[in-house]
Amino acid sequence: MLRLYSALLSLSLIWGLSFVFIKILLEAAGVWGTVFVRCIAGVVILLPILWLKRKEIVRPLPWKSLVIIGVLNAGLPWGLITLSETKITTSSASVLNATTPIWTGLLGYLLFSSKLSKGQWIGILTGFVGILVLMDFNIQTLFGESFFGVGTMLVATACYGFSTQYAKKKLGNIGVVALTTISLLVGAAVGVIGMIFTHPIQIEKLIEPKVLLVIIGLGCFGSGIAQLLYYFMVREGSPEFASTVTYIIPLSAILWGYVFFKEPITTQLIIGLFIILFGVFLSTRKVKSKDKVLLSQKV
Repeated sequence: MLRLYSALLSLSLIWGLSFVFIKILLEAAGVWGTVFVRCIAGVVILLPILWLKRKEIVRPLPWKSLVIIGVLNAGLPWGLITLSETKITTSSASVLNATTPIWTGLLGYLLFSSKLSKGQWIGILTGFVGILVLMDFNIQTLFGESFFGVGTMLVATACYGFSTQYAKKKLGNIGVVALTTISLLVGAAVGVIGMIFTHPIQIEKLIEPKVLLVIIGLGCFGSGIAQLLYYFMVREGSPEFASTVTYIIPLSAILWGYVFFKEPITTQLIIGLFIILFGVFLSTRKVKSKDKVLLSQKV
């Protein structure tokens, strides 16, 4: 448990800064260029490790499942998060990201035969009330131009929820390093496809010292090392435990957003955050039984 909670704390600190890094890198690389750069930077870190562990790779590799994970846990959600940060603050993005455990439990119930207790259903509903508070109860923003902000963040977190459950069910025997590296390669391919239909990376801006530091922070740590920590928690703990990293991320992201961008810390933001986190707490609680089984666990 000490290793699991150490991984949880480390991951929350890394990903808390990632929202700031995305905002900075977005100016130089664009939405899908940001996805490509952070994926490739993570792959550069992981390939040597994968080579050292190549004998441990389970064969044959389930390529179909690996591609699905790469698209839905890296390429697509990272693109949507980057797109969201063109419309909303890093603080709001991080708070909405905290709904990931709620989506994990809900999609586990809908698609992976998970069982949810009454308390967990209350937690899911509470989380969505928190989202409404953050939106100032203006639900019309999800059906208009403002969808590119709050709406795209919610789709991104739903992707995380699905891919977390899917990885536990389909890829439990795949090594963490192989799973992470391949998913990042697929994510990079998604970034390339996105750039084809939008605009290419501005290379001259990527070599600026500040941007290079951001690439190291977001790609090498936020995508490479962080993904290792995340899949470690999925395998050694549970999908629900891994997704609770979003408890801590918003707090650090809000503070970093204020420090770097002077983003206001509003009462509405804080109230929405705590309602969402309370919903996450309820939706991921363990219940006592003879087998001590987590109700939202599906494997």
